[in-house]
Amino acid sequence: MTQPASPARPATSKTTPAGPRPRGFRPDVRTLSLVGVLAVLVLIGGITQPDSFLDTNNVQLILTQASVIGVVTVGMTFVIISGGIDLSVGAIVALASVWATTVATQDYGFAGILFTAVVVGVGCGLVNGLLIAYGGMVPFIATLAMLASGRGLALQITDGKTQTVSVDSVLKLGERDAYILGIPPLVLVFAGVTVVGWLVLNRTTFGRRSVAVGGNAEAARLAGIDVRRQRLYLYLLSGLCCGIAAFLLIVLAGSGQNTNGNLYELDAIAAAIIGGTLLTGGRGTITGSVLGVLIFTTITNIFALNNLQSDVQEIAKGAIIVAAVLVQRRTSTTTS
Repeated sequence: MTQPASPARPATSKTTPAGPRPRGFRPDVRTLSLVGVLAVLVLIGGITQPDSFLDTNNVQLILTQASVIGVVTVGMTFVIISGGIDLSVGAIVALASVWATTVATQDYGFAGILFTAVVVGVGCGLVNGLLIAYGGMVPFIATLAMLASGRGLALQITDGKTQTVSVDSVLKLGERDAYILGIPPLVLVFAGVTVVGWLVLNRTTFGRRSVAVGGNAEAARLAGIDVRRQRLYLYLLSGLCCGIAAFLLIVLAGSGQNTNGNLYELDAIAAAIIGGTLLTGGRGTITGSVLGVLIFTTITNIFALNNLQSDVQEIAKGAIIVAAVLVQRRTSTTTS
């Protein structure tokens, strides 16, 4: 009598399939592409103006100019990732810079100027956040209203005049004697904000919640995320970045003007877009946004060194933005 055959065991291999790799191990093609674009621009600048473009002073100038708008862009990136928009960043920078350079504020010295700039920025962000998160206003309308109000209040404070800074400790930060190992202090601040922003977005619950809210706000709410509070925090963060940028601009210009931060909102949004941040929310990188800022700043510098008209420069920027959006749409269609 024969024994019944035992069920065949599934064939096993000595090596188990690794399965899909985590997203963090995949090469970021967009980031590499942006680095390539930046390298091409550096090559163009070196060829067209070899003596001036590659000069140490010019490189320091590019990084310094990128620092102010770069800090704003970090905050803007968080807002766009969450599915929002902030059109008021330029006006907030202007308002914070003029409020921090009034005679009454300068009487409190370095700390008074820095504190005022940050508080005004955070205060404006708080108003935006409350209107959007708890007032139910569309981000476009709420921040557009802040843009108009901020510009108007800045004009009222200055009466259209330039407010000169007389605090030596603030002015010295913009001098070459304050450079650390050849790096301007403003660039170090920008680098610090970038690192903190990257860590917050990629290594904290706050960053994951921001991405979740931008990807699907209703799903995030059902998962237990307080969507309204998260949006409030994001606009507070944007306002904080504007306050820091206002202080950097005060150091760079040595004054406060109601025209400060003109078109910063467009530059910040454009830098974030070409850096890979989706306008619909749910995806974005701090690294890409910073590379976007450096690309735009380098383009501006190359045009200035070659005495090219500013209108051609703006056309070039517009073309880059359109190309970046088209690439986003094509990528989204391919992955969906």
